[in-house]
Amino acid sequence: EVVRQKEEIEIKNSELEVLFKHVTDSIRYAKRIQEAILPPDSLINRLLPNSFVLYRPKDIVSGDFYWVDKKANKTMFAAIDCTGHGVPGAFMSIVGYNLLKQVIDSNTVTTPALILDRLNEGVSETLHHGHDVAQAKDGMDVAFCTIDFSTLQLEYAGAYNPLYIVRDGKLMETKGDKFPIGLFLGKEKKKFVNHTFQLKRGDCVYIFSDGYADQFGGPKGKKFMISHFRNLLLQISDETIDQQKYILAKTLQDWCGHLDQVDDILVLGVKIE
Repeated sequence: EVVRQKEEIEIKNSELEVLFKHVTDSIRYAKRIQEAILPPDSLINRLLPNSFVLYRPKDIVSGDFYWVDKKANKTMFAAIDCTGHGVPGAFMSIVGYNLLKQVIDSNTVTTPALILDRLNEGVSETLHHGHDVAQAKDGMDVAFCTIDFSTLQLEYAGAYNPLYIVRDGKLMETKGDKFPIGLFLGKEKKKFVNHTFQLKRGDCVYIFSDGYADQFGGPKGKKFMISHFRNLLLQISDETIDQQKYILAKTLQDWCGHLDQVDDILVLGVKIE
């Protein structure tokens, strides 16, 4: 009887291994599809020539994604953090990408707040958000910017995710609106606020998801924290853009230590020269 039970367990374990491999292979293929929606390095280098993207999915696929495009004389870039991570987050990222592309391609609008307003309506309608409050948990946090490099004017609008500008050793934070993309309940139509800034040479612009600051690690296994993240950006802002990315990645690696990554991580930085 014991031998029979052992053989059955071994057979079940073997079946589970096959199923696990099939699921993992499917997710790895989904990763290729998801990566195809991300802007290629060649496009980023052309539209944002002095920039970096630090992108670290928690799992094979990610709920974070970034956007870089150009319309008229404005370069657009965004950091988007979808609800969840892994497979559910990846599904949301595909929904978000397609709707954002549709909003930008079908309109002449380049104002970040108006783009987020239309994206908000699109996500809400696609996910059938109405009066059901529970459904409103599905959505996205976004920091969306445009830069006119001929005038160095930057525009920003955000759903929770803020904008940081480091200038002359000081960090200026502009907070996003305190509601996500996808919250569109009943007749309540919240509008995003547009912010305009005049940049100057030497400024560093940062947008990001909350994954970096929320990572556990260090000697006491605590969160990195947003204050620590701000200080780190201040410290590295005088470095070259490549060195900034290296320091952020190395600091994150050292902080994590043996602990697992807890969320998708995305940081996008631009240095004005």
